[in-house]
Parts: sequence; structure tokens; C-alpha cells
Amino acid sequence: MNICGARIGVKMNNFPKVVVDADAIIAQADPNDKHHQTATAISESLVKRNAQVVYPVTAITESNAYMQRVLNSTASAYGTAVVFTDPNVQVAEVNQNTLRNALKYFSPTTSKKNTLFDCIVAAVAEEHGADAIFSFDKFYERKGFKLAAELKL
Repeated sequence: MNICGARIGVKMNNFPKVVVDADAIIAQADPNDKHHQTATAISESLVKRNAQVVYPVTAITESNAYMQRVLNSTASAYGTAVVFTDPNVQVAEVNQNTLRNALKYFSPTTSKKNTLFDCIVAAVAEEHGADAIFSFDKFYERKGFKLAAELKL
């Protein structure tokens, strides 16, 4: 599995800076996912560009739960979790301030598909000054973010 930013010896710089959502992690890990080929291509492009790739810990845990429960693959869930323990992978912790910022993107009338997990990704992207979010969810575009697929990679 090729999770962008996880290659040993790849020096990350400040351009572009991309925050990754759970759907992109799942798409990279699951060859049967409809976005697998696109996610793999985006990931490879980000690595070639030495992008700074940031993974909110909540996106990691959300994707891990999906792999274990929906894909019925504890092995994939475990293997993916191990990838994110690599010190070369930038994991963003989520604290009370991030949660407070996430509430700007969340409301009682939000679609059930757009969860607090998504709002936390948006808040992390804002906090890190991200150029894009690596996701296939149009929620982020509606909130004013660019998707990684739109970057000129």
C-alpha cells in the first residue's frame, strides 16, 4: 500500500500542503474502491512534488474503523494503522481548539453524510493553511476548500 508521505527518506516541504480525509486513505488502501486508481495517482503526484501531507488523527481512525467494519479487513486496518506510526508521516492531533473550529463547518441541518469528522478535517486544513484537501467529498468545495485533484500536480 502506498500512503502518500509514508516513503522513508522523502523530505516534505511546504508546497503544496494537503490535508487528507478518510475517504482518500480508504481509496488508496482498497483496490476495489471506485476512487482507487485516482487516489493512487494523486498520492504518487503528491510524493513526486514533495508535498507536505497532513493526516488528522481522526481521519486515520475513521478510515481504520471503516476498513475493519465495512470492508471486514482487520488486517488492512492494522496495516494502515502501522503505516501512520512512521515518524515520516505527519499526523495532526485534534484538540479542543480544533473541535471548536470544526463547529464552524457543522450545523444541525448538515447532511448525515457530512459528519463532524469532515468538519474536523476542514478545521485542520484551515489551521495548517492547506492548499487542498485530499478527498472526493464535494462538502469541502462547498466550504471553500480546493480538492487535491484540482491541484496542478
